[in-house]
Amino acid sequence: MESYLTANYHTHTTRCHHAVGEDRAYVEAAIEAGIRVLGFSDHIPMPEIDERLSGIRMSYAQVEDYLDSLHRLQQEYKQEITIYIGYEGEYFAPLFEEQIRRLRSFGYDYLILGQHFVITDGRGVYTGAPTDSVAILKMYVDWCIEGLSTGAYRYLCHPDLIYFTGDETVWRREMTRLCRYCKEHRIPMEYNLLGAMEGRQYPSERFLALAGEMENDIIIGIDAHDPGQIGNQSVYQMAQNAVRKYQLHVQTDLPGLR
Repeated sequence: MESYLTANYHTHTTRCHHAVGEDRAYVEAAIEAGIRVLGFSDHIPMPEIDERLSGIRMSYAQVEDYLDSLHRLQQEYKQEITIYIGYEGEYFAPLFEEQIRRLRSFGYDYLILGQHFVITDGRGVYTGAPTDSVAILKMYVDWCIEGLSTGAYRYLCHPDLIYFTGDETVWRREMTRLCRYCKEHRIPMEYNLLGAMEGRQYPSERFLALAGEMENDIIIGIDAHDPGQIGNQSVYQMAQNAVRKYQLHVQTDLPGLR
């Protein structure tokens, strides 16, 4: 068993307005931790829906700087680590085609889906806030599946971000639907180390148990918002304990990256 991750595809930068540290510091922390493949996946720019949604991601005006910085680091550290350039996306059907068209004009290596918000009553509702609303739970699952069905995203970040506090039978029905879709389409779901590090509601034991039961593929992601979050051995050991407890099938790479 590896002493730490050899690849991480979930890394942020200060451009999202809620991360710290220079891009270079993330690369050097990854090298120090023994990571051989590092994917940057900062929060994807998108046309504004409301102020809450647009304030947690880079703007389109920052994309060129993001790419220039990471291309320089790719060359500088190419003997020590492979660096990929991606984005953590949110799926909103009315904006999806335009968003992807703009990003393709810049170029990128991969996208991962992190559905932090759904839209209800014209406003963004944060899916990580406690809710007993069946409508919000169902919308979260619907939007994740619809987004993944586009084929644009390589894996589903923190699938258990949705913080449903209502009826357990309803939770299991809806999350089984999500797990089944990912299983049938061979889409990995993430064990999120940042959530474990900060004691958030995810990774959740009930979701890990369900993913193990459904035999889903799992990918471990740091979700680094600070270079100091890379290389945390105790949190990585928590993930390994969960892998053994729930007999999770861990995928360590993203096939097809050039």
